[in-house]
Amino acid sequence: MATGPRLSLTGRALRLLSSREHSRAELQRKLAPHEETPGELAAVLDKLAAKDLQSEQRAVDSLVHRRSAKLGSARIRQEMQAKGMEPEAMAQALDQLRASEQARAFEVWRKKFGNPATTPAERAKQVRFLASRGFGGEAIARVVSGAFDADEG
Repeated sequence: MATGPRLSLTGRALRLLSSREHSRAELQRKLAPHEETPGELAAVLDKLAAKDLQSEQRAVDSLVHRRSAKLGSARIRQEMQAKGMEPEAMAQALDQLRASEQARAFEVWRKKFGNPATTPAERAKQVRFLASRGFGGEAIARVVSGAFDADEG
């Protein structure tokens, strides 16, 4: 393997941030193996945050924007926690997601199935599908039973 010029921590961080928004915890995890002196990584991350090149709120908003069309709030919350996002930013985003949970569940259901279940086995399959996507029980029940109409919003 040919080795080119080594990238600084700042360069590595900017490369990661150029592809998508990352939380501070994600950057720490990914860059920690490349830290040469203790405290160097924290200083780089502080500098990026001060210059607004890394933002926790943007990372949360980006994840919500990318995933909300296909996933429910429970699954998105799980992904946010796995990425180490700040609880305050997560709570605000999840409150907004819950408001549109049924409409999003209906859209995912409509794309996958389109028609109401005619047998208990089909109904169970639809419920499992929506549950695996992280939608809440109330939203799933309304969508699968046909009680939710897309016009209701």
